[in-house]
Amino acid sequence: MSRIAAVNGASLRRAADIIRNGGLVAFPTETYYGLAVDPWQSHALERLFQVKRRRKELPILVLVSGTDQLPLLAQEIPLIFKWLIERFWPGPLTLVFPARPALSPLLTGMTGTVGLRQSPDETAHLLIRTFGGPITATSANISGSTAAVTAEDVAQMFVDEIDLILDGGTTPGGKASTLVGSEGTSLRCLREGAIPFADVQACLAAADPVVDW
Repeated sequence: MSRIAAVNGASLRRAADIIRNGGLVAFPTETYYGLAVDPWQSHALERLFQVKRRRKELPILVLVSGTDQLPLLAQEIPLIFKWLIERFWPGPLTLVFPARPALSPLLTGMTGTVGLRQSPDETAHLLIRTFGGPITATSANISGSTAAVTAEDVAQMFVDEIDLILDGGTTPGGKASTLVGSEGTSLRCLREGAIPFADVQACLAAADPVVDW
């Protein structure tokens, strides 16, 4: 079977099975192609680090399908994050939550935190739903190199290291997701990306004091 597959029900089910069995799948997001493994399988995370040639002290970001999956990974959900989620999700804003103790240190980079976001990309959303849980979404590249924006880019960069590449066409590229953490009632910009941090701060300043979820 080809490593590159058009996105349809059969290929999504195949991708979900690969992830369940500890495999590695490339898929499109709203920025670049990402690399998906099961975030609860340490051996899959080990393989992900090897394939990307990534230092193990660097945490791995995770995609969720919605706020219902946050408690699976986050120990708590700061109120200020609820406001940002209401405004910016789904979208290229990664929020860094206190991590549940059971998460692998490979996922958290031994920081005690985990970066989460909800992607607006339809393929990413369908893959999470078909798999039945959150997936990793670190960019599809060798660490330090430009991330892939097409399925062909992924195939050329990783000659035989990816089990399946879901071809969702060309992704927008540009800046990666903005990465934001919290310190009490304040925000901290860990990486400015597709969403200007000034927009994030402005959202917080105008936030409704009550978020009903």
